[in-house]
Amino acid sequence: MSITSKGLAVVTGASAGIGAVYGDRLAGRGYDLLLVARNADRLAATASRIAQATGRAVETLTADLNDRHDLSRVEAVLATDPRITMLINNAGIGALQPLLQSDIDAMEAMIELNATALTRLTYAVAPALVARGGGTIVNIASVVAIAPEILNGVYGGTKAFVLAFSQSLHQELAPKNVRVQVVLPGATATNFWGAAGGAVEQLPENIVMQVDDTVDAALAGLDQGELVTIPSLARAEDWQAYEDARRTLMPNLSLSSVPERYRPSTAAA
Repeated sequence: MSITSKGLAVVTGASAGIGAVYGDRLAGRGYDLLLVARNADRLAATASRIAQATGRAVETLTADLNDRHDLSRVEAVLATDPRITMLINNAGIGALQPLLQSDIDAMEAMIELNATALTRLTYAVAPALVARGGGTIVNIASVVAIAPEILNGVYGGTKAFVLAFSQSLHQELAPKNVRVQVVLPGATATNFWGAAGGAVEQLPENIVMQVDDTVDAALAGLDQGELVTIPSLARAEDWQAYEDARRTLMPNLSLSSVPERYRPSTAAA
């Protein structure tokens, strides 16, 4: 067991599911941990289990990231703790109901957590990592970032934001030795489904990945230097083809002239 620390990894949404497994795996890789979640009892139990299993130092910070006071407390830690070398932005919620069956206040709360809180935490830690010469930011999105038709559109919109935000961060921070990775899990066997008003048992077994496998695949993608990791995607070439198609559009996204297909017809009425 390693005694040399790789620094402090901060994991949000860390009391269960993907966040808890990230904590376990990062501790096994030599990181000390700061685990953040709103359920104090479950957070303490997770921290105790990881500390006992790995021998790493594991701290906790109970915070509801939808509460601006709590969010500010986490931001302050990220901006000032010199031990921090990694942030896993995992906290988030989802929704399964379509627009016409959704509550707008619940949708706004989802935007605040999935997009606003993630952005504020990233803004808090990024300057500190740059000043210290490097670090890693991992943002957990979802495959609905590129397939928003699958679930609730607001949920898909928040995850599309996370993907776009991460791509922009990578462009800006890579020259400053700050790694950025965005992970797009598919259906994963966590409490996400119950919290969103559904049940993972209702999904076809062949599309549901176990949470340990999801995190292990994400970390393998990080080790391989990927910016975007889709844990179930077998062929890296498929993502590259998607990216190539997107980049093919870029030279024509902003031009001074209107293409022929959008010009008013001169044909007689």
